[in-house]
Amino acid sequence: MAAERELAMVTCTAPVNIAVIKYWGKRDNDLILPINSSLSVTLHQDQLKTTTTAAASRDFTEDRLWLNGEEADAGQPRLQTCLREVRRLARKRRGGSAEDTAPLSLSYKIHVATENNFPTAAGLASSAAGYACLVSALARLYGAEGELSEVARRGSGSACRSMLGGFVQWQRGERPDGRDSIAQQVAPETHWPELRVLVLVVSGEKKPVGSTVGMQSSVDTSPLLKHRAEVVVPERVALMVRHIRERDFEGFGQLTMRDSNQFHATCLDTFPPIFYLTDVSRRIITLAHRFNAHHGRTKVAYTFDAGPNAVVFTLADTVAEFVEVVRRSFPPATNGDQFVRGLPVGSASLPEELVVAVVTEPVPGAVRYILHTKPGPGPQLVDDPSQHLLGADGLPRRCA
Repeated sequence: MAAERELAMVTCTAPVNIAVIKYWGKRDNDLILPINSSLSVTLHQDQLKTTTTAAASRDFTEDRLWLNGEEADAGQPRLQTCLREVRRLARKRRGGSAEDTAPLSLSYKIHVATENNFPTAAGLASSAAGYACLVSALARLYGAEGELSEVARRGSGSACRSMLGGFVQWQRGERPDGRDSIAQQVAPETHWPELRVLVLVVSGEKKPVGSTVGMQSSVDTSPLLKHRAEVVVPERVALMVRHIRERDFEGFGQLTMRDSNQFHATCLDTFPPIFYLTDVSRRIITLAHRFNAHHGRTKVAYTFDAGPNAVVFTLADTVAEFVEVVRRSFPPATNGDQFVRGLPVGSASLPEELVVAVVTEPVPGAVRYILHTKPGPGPQLVDDPSQHLLGADGLPRRCA
């Protein structure tokens, strides 16, 4: 019998992804199978990431979970499903041998600590990054091999897309068991080096209607959602793949905005209607269209997930100008020196005609800050033990 380890610990990081062709609605709630395919951009972890430490020990008496330093329910079904599926893959790799013959017994209880460096539940794909990180850490912990995007999907649908970097398609799949509903990379993060992403944070508050509840309500009541899934999205996914592969920003940007608008139209078509966009969100949409109209082409493209925060795609040579337009339109109230974060943003001098055409009556403080980032890689292993969120006793090193 192999010698048992008293404590095994792994830390991973995982990225946020932002859908440019949206997923909204499930055809199977238990397996989390979508009613349509979707396509996303994985954002760089230097600016947006989840960090998760998973530990297993024969001394642990129960599964425990800490989220951002506060203990949460480790018995929640989706977390337990991911744990069960990773253990299944580990058992398969071990050839179905008895649990106690492996160096790390699959019967050990686990402790998990996870932290986000961005607002949780505010429409910035926190659950996607969270479950992708959990599955990555558990798979490393147990030495599991297999289709991990399928496992991550069981935690949160869009988490399967955060298992890969760059540009990622989540296949709807046809099989009732969901084995073909997986994520596939369309292009790596290095494919489009000029592409940049600006996250305009309007609110860090929890959204009024959670995605799971909102999706089910839309599936039950929105005829537009059914038409979208069956007729509109298949063509859009194929077109978006082409725009990405050709690095066609005009096509990419136009389609990104149209799909975001239609997603929120399905939320309005839901009964009772769901409102994720705020007045500030709508001002940002108007600002983007005025900016593009002034230049006579698509230079920025917005998208909104299930929340009020805008994600704006643009190219590197446009970042400084558009950031200055946002600063003029939504002057920072108190955090002028921290208003722009992430990748460096150069200064820009705006021509008077642009200011007159694009910047209307300013709304001070309406945008809390701008985060500048770019496409990035998928989950990463953290080798430095000092970065573990759990200590040698299996408890959090720090608490909120």
